[in-house]
Amino acid sequence: MIDLRNVMSPIETANGLPNACYVDDAMFTHERNTLFRDNWAAIGFGKDIPRPGMVKPVDFLGTPLLMVRNAEGKINVFENVCRHRGMILVDEPRQLRGPITCPYHAWAYDLDGQLRRTPHVGGSGIDSHESVNHCDLPLISVRAHVWRDVIFVNIGGTAPAFETAAGDLIERWKEFEKPLVHTGEDSSISFTLDCNWKLAVENYCESYHLPFVHPDLNSYSRLEDHYNILDASSFAGQGTLVYQPQISADGHRFPHFEGLSSKWDAGAEYIALFPNVLLGVHNDHAFAILLLPDGNGRTVEQVEIYYADESVRGDEYVEMRATNTAMWQTVFAEDVDVVEGMLRGRDASGYDGGKFSAVMDPPTHHFHSWVASALSA
Repeated sequence: MIDLRNVMSPIETANGLPNACYVDDAMFTHERNTLFRDNWAAIGFGKDIPRPGMVKPVDFLGTPLLMVRNAEGKINVFENVCRHRGMILVDEPRQLRGPITCPYHAWAYDLDGQLRRTPHVGGSGIDSHESVNHCDLPLISVRAHVWRDVIFVNIGGTAPAFETAAGDLIERWKEFEKPLVHTGEDSSISFTLDCNWKLAVENYCESYHLPFVHPDLNSYSRLEDHYNILDASSFAGQGTLVYQPQISADGHRFPHFEGLSSKWDAGAEYIALFPNVLLGVHNDHAFAILLLPDGNGRTVEQVEIYYADESVRGDEYVEMRATNTAMWQTVFAEDVDVVEGMLRGRDASGYDGGKFSAVMDPPTHHFHSWVASALSA
């Protein structure tokens, strides 16, 4: 195991994570088996299974999972395998008209994972057998929680309740605990990045790069208007006192979330909830970004934008929605060369993890320290 103690040192003396944490396959396997398994990690969005009976398979770090919305609208997550012979149950998103049925021998499960039918299990035309107790063979349930439409799982099953693990952030953003409106494909953005997932997180945490990488964004959300955010444990990021882009030429704006305090009249915050979800809130819209690692050098980044009111679905907001999505797509695209360039830089054998700015980099240092702690435990 690599010695990561210096990463957890105070920011003034710490180095960042060493190259192996970005390029070594054994380290990636260790991440999968520790910080992704032991914590609440994001795997998808509720908007992708909006109606009862909808299912969506997800391959999460090599584990086949199945997101399911049951008859009452609750989202369940199961391992996507039949309890009979381990066959994959669902291979593409779909709307079910009946139970979850294995394509191999037609064992069937309800939307809460209970085994309901076992055709011919006792012989031709005999659907029961004393050795097969349906109650003992439900789908393998994965601990799940939905917050801000993001579906989180704790595969290891040992993390504190989500409300405890993310309690500080939930409290910080309690004013935004209101229904979120997703308007469909025009509010979705996707990137496939040739970078390690951690580089996308640490880039998102800080505002230091704004004037150099995001000159347009810096014109209406300036570096000097930003502040650092870091929790004692599992999140870090940055906020701005001024976020006021020109969405419509006539000054028309999206409806605001109701009941917000004056802090949000012009302010916004951007926080990484470790390990793999990036969140942003504004007075009129919010977004969530899911980072799905695919080995050390590839990350799928899925961005979903949400609004405060159903009226935003209407025709009068079509152009404004398109403008807003295009603005964010431009911002996120400007980061691509940066995060991919940092991964290429990790092939430099002399690089020692780098030096932090004690003023500008506390959120990034906090993330590095969190990773080092999780990998060292």
